[in-house]
Amino acid sequence: MSRRSTNLAIAVVAGAQLMITLDLTIVNVALPSIHTALHFSPSSLAWVVNAYTLVFGGLLLLGGRSGDIFGRRKMFTIGTLLFAGASLFGGLATTSSWLLTGRALQGIGAAIASPTALALISTNFVEPKERGRAFAIYSAVSVAGVALGLLLGGVLTQYVSWRWVFFVNTPIAILLAFAAPRVLQESTKVRTRIDVGGAIIGTAGLASLVYGIINASSHTWTTASTLVPGLVGIALLVIFVLFELRVTAPIINFAILKSRDRAGAIGMILFVMAGMYSIFFFLTQYMQEVMGYSPTKTGLAFLPMTLGIVFFAQVAARSLHRVGPKVFMMLGGLAITIAMFLLSFIGPHSSYLQILLPLLIMSAGSGLSFVSIFPTATHGVNPNEAGMASALVNVGQQVGGTIGLAVLVTIAVSAARRRASSLHSAIIHHQISPAVVGLIAETHGWAMSFRLASVFGFVAFLIATTVVTRFKNPADEATGGEALIL
Repeated sequence: MSRRSTNLAIAVVAGAQLMITLDLTIVNVALPSIHTALHFSPSSLAWVVNAYTLVFGGLLLLGGRSGDIFGRRKMFTIGTLLFAGASLFGGLATTSSWLLTGRALQGIGAAIASPTALALISTNFVEPKERGRAFAIYSAVSVAGVALGLLLGGVLTQYVSWRWVFFVNTPIAILLAFAAPRVLQESTKVRTRIDVGGAIIGTAGLASLVYGIINASSHTWTTASTLVPGLVGIALLVIFVLFELRVTAPIINFAILKSRDRAGAIGMILFVMAGMYSIFFFLTQYMQEVMGYSPTKTGLAFLPMTLGIVFFAQVAARSLHRVGPKVFMMLGGLAITIAMFLLSFIGPHSSYLQILLPLLIMSAGSGLSFVSIFPTATHGVNPNEAGMASALVNVGQQVGGTIGLAVLVTIAVSAARRRASSLHSAIIHHQISPAVVGLIAETHGWAMSFRLASVFGFVAFLIATTVVTRFKNPADEATGGEALIL
C-alpha cells in the first residue's frame, strides 16, 4: 500500500472506532435534557446508556465472528450503515421506549462494525511499523473518543438539541461505509457455521443480569423482581459457557484465553471500564445539577482529560516496544484507582479544581492502559480467529462498562436514599429545605459510587500485576510481537 492509501485506510478504521466510542458518552451530557423531554425516572435513565452497551457487548462476539465468515470489510460496511439508520431513528424519538429501541439498534450496528474494524488492522497492515501505527491510533481514539464525546454532546445539546447527539452519527457513518470498499482490502473468508444460538443465550443472560442489578436501585436486592432476573441471568451465562464448550463452531473459542497475557488484558479492560463509565455518567450530572454548568461548559470541563489521554497514549505508544505492556498496564490501573478514590470526596460545594486533578490522573491511567491493552489482547492470535479475538477485547470493554454502571447506579441511588432518610428530621424542623436535602443526598450517592469504582480500578491493577507477563523481544516473529511496535 502507498503512504496515501495507508493513511486513508487508518482514517476509515479509526474513524469508525471514534464514532462508536463517541456514542458511548456523547449521550451522557444530554441525559438531563432527555430525562425531562421523554420523562425517564432516575433509575431508568441509566438504560439510555445501557440499552446501547448491553446489546453492543452481547452481540460483539457474533459481530466479530461474522467478519471472519462473510468478510470483514463487507460486515464493517453493513455495521456502519445499520449504525447510521439507528442513529437517525433514535434522534426522532418521542417516547422513552422509542429512544431505547433506537439505542439497542445502534448497539447492533456497533457490534458488527467495531470488532471488524479492529480485525481489519491485521488484514490491511502487513508492515510492522504500519500495523503498529494503526494500533496506536486505534487505541488513542478508543479512549479519547469517550472523553471527546462529552464536549461534542455538550455543544450539540446546548446550541442545537439533544436529538443531534444521535443525528450527527448518520452522515459520518454513511461516509465511512462509502469509503470502506475503496480503501480497505477484504479479508479471507473462513468456512464455518455461525453460532446464533450462543449469541442469543449470552445476550439474554447478560440482559437479564443487568436488569436485575438496575432493578435493585428502585427496590431491594432481596425482592423477587431483582433476584429472579439476576439468577436467571447467571444461569443463562453458565449455560452459555457450557454450550460454547460443546458446539462445533463456537462464537467464542475459550482456547484463545489460554494465553495469560490475552486473558489478563481482557480481564483488565473489563474492570477498567466498569469504573470509567461512572465518571462520565455521574460527573456530567454533578456538573450540571450541582455546579450549575451548562452542557457546553460540562463538555469543556472534560477537555483536559481528553488532551491528557492523547498525550499519555503517545508516551506509551513510543515506549511500548522497549519496556513491554506490563509496566503501562500496572501504572494505568494504579492511576485509575487513585483518580476514582479522589472523586469519592466530592460534595455539594466542591470546586472544579477538586475535580480537575482526578480527571488528569484518570487521563494518565486511561492513556497508558488502553494503548497497552489492545495489542496485548490481539497479538499472536490465529488469523482465522482475529475477529473473535478483537471482539473479546470489545466485549470486555462493553460488558464491563454495562455491568459496572448498573452496579454503581444501584449503589448511588441506594446511598442517596439512605442519606435523605437520615436528614428527614432536619426537614421537619425546618433546619434545611427538601431541595438542599435532595442535593446533599444525590451527591453522597455519587461519591459512594466513585469509592466502589476505585475498587474496580484496584482489581484491574492486581490483574496487570499478577496475570500479565512481559513479552519477549517484539522483533521475534514467533511471539507475534510485531503487532506491539507502536
